[in-house]
Amino acid sequence: MRLKTTLIEHQQNAVTKLKGLKVGGLLMEMGTGKTRALIELAYLRRSRIDKTVVFCPVALKQTWLYELHKHIENPSVYVFDDKTQQGNIPAVEWYLIGVESMSQSDRVVLAANELITDQTFVVLDESDTCKNHRAIRTQRITAISQRAAYRMVLTGTAVGEGVEDLYSQMYFLSPQILGYKSFYSFARNHLEYSEKYKGLVVNCLRTDWIAAKINPYVYQVKKDECLTLPDKLYSSRYCSMSWQQSQLYQQAKEEILWSAPDEEINSYTIFQLFTALREIVSGFWNRYPEPHAHYWRRQSSQPPELLTCQHDRLDLLTSALHEIPNGEKVIIWSNFQYSTTQITKILAAEYGTGSYAEYHGQIKDRDRSLDHWRNESRFLVASPKCGGRGLTLVESAYEIFYNNDFPYRVREQAEARIHRIGQERKPTYIDLVCSNSIDDRIFRSLQKKESLVKAFKRELDKLKTAKKKREKLMQL
Repeated sequence: MRLKTTLIEHQQNAVTKLKGLKVGGLLMEMGTGKTRALIELAYLRRSRIDKTVVFCPVALKQTWLYELHKHIENPSVYVFDDKTQQGNIPAVEWYLIGVESMSQSDRVVLAANELITDQTFVVLDESDTCKNHRAIRTQRITAISQRAAYRMVLTGTAVGEGVEDLYSQMYFLSPQILGYKSFYSFARNHLEYSEKYKGLVVNCLRTDWIAAKINPYVYQVKKDECLTLPDKLYSSRYCSMSWQQSQLYQQAKEEILWSAPDEEINSYTIFQLFTALREIVSGFWNRYPEPHAHYWRRQSSQPPELLTCQHDRLDLLTSALHEIPNGEKVIIWSNFQYSTTQITKILAAEYGTGSYAEYHGQIKDRDRSLDHWRNESRFLVASPKCGGRGLTLVESAYEIFYNNDFPYRVREQAEARIHRIGQERKPTYIDLVCSNSIDDRIFRSLQKKESLVKAFKRELDKLKTAKKKREKLMQL
């Protein structure tokens, strides 16, 4: 294994503290690079371990794959999927397994159990997803990982609701850290419960003792302590297209491109195609009923047909929100009304109907909505074209781009809402990206500070025939 990147100061501090331990935790705030620190620890132990097994939320498997390729030269990786079973697992250095699958699939549990030996390095990413000691996933992952030589937890929110969240995470590392063989022993010594509401913790006891017990085994850092980091922090999360998305994706390319006359393979055609593909990777498609009758001219008086499909973008959003510290205000940029509706449903279900405000063209009294966000709610779900200009939103230091638009100026303006006078913290920008799709193209263009439509138009202008232009567009 050869590494392509180097550590920055606080990552090196993390490695220095934990490299001599067999168990430990990287309790580092999102955006501080805990994945890179973990990779370094695996690299230093490469002669003593047979493999690294990473348990992470299903929505993060693609993000882990991206990070491994970013930091390791030609990494040897296997991602568990719906075909994985005992006996057909290839021998590689890294394995990525979905945490949720450990409670939903006996097949995955048996295959994971087969992998882990007394020479394995087991990593539990987003370890707060296993904070419930009763959860099947927690019990299974903990049980099969106890034989591993090295164990590590990664999270930015180890204590989400209270110190009770720490127990299962520390027990995964080693029961000896806190010294309790069961959660009930831990609870008797450190938790006070409500007499009226069963199971409700009303007070935590001897928290200084708990902190002292775990301190030798964990490294903690917040963004504002990482003085070597840039003013803006960027993070990206990746998912793959579902089978339904892949089918619609191909269908849209064929219908739009092969119905267009040769002379109309131009910027407008590209724009219409890109819009359809962007919709599909977000889980829907407004398909017009006469796609072969000059689709892009919208000559039909009939409304579009709304096609929907299963997708993982909402899981990526939920995972990102879980990693942001509790109470932090968050701006979620959404380019489609369909996506906005899905986002608000998720927020209402998990955080309550009063947890969010909306700021887009469908909201009549946007100022009132904005006041609600500033004074009462946590999340602002906004359209970049509507809320991306003129507003100062420095109450938040976090922006999530649920889906991106083509022009770089739209992105630039949206980022500037929290990166301006009055912002005292380092802003964090999180992109949700569907791999091997139009999303990748848009994301790369934005990183180059250019418009994807214009950039792709330049590529097409180099091609002389309409056939070659269509073939180029079909590769998206």
